Amino acid sequence: MNKRAAKKPPAFEWQDLALRVIKELGIPGNKRSSVFQICKKYKKTIVEKAMSDTKELCKTGEKWRYFFKVINEKLKK
Repeated sequence: MNKRAAKKPPAFEWQDLALRVIKELGIPGNKRSSVFQICKKYKKTIVEKAMSDTKELCKTGEKWRYFFKVINEKLKK
């Protein structure tokens, strides 16, 4: 069996959440580690709310940029 074909599932729930955010918002490779840090450090509800706000409010442009803006505003409160 090819080693690349057998992907390991995420070990923690926050990793799974980070992968979902990356996929759904099209986060570029150089920003993925930031998403993992956010998902590890903050509550799942905050990250999910920021992601849903981004999807709702950002109709054009780069959703990933908007996500970081939204998450920063939520963390300031």
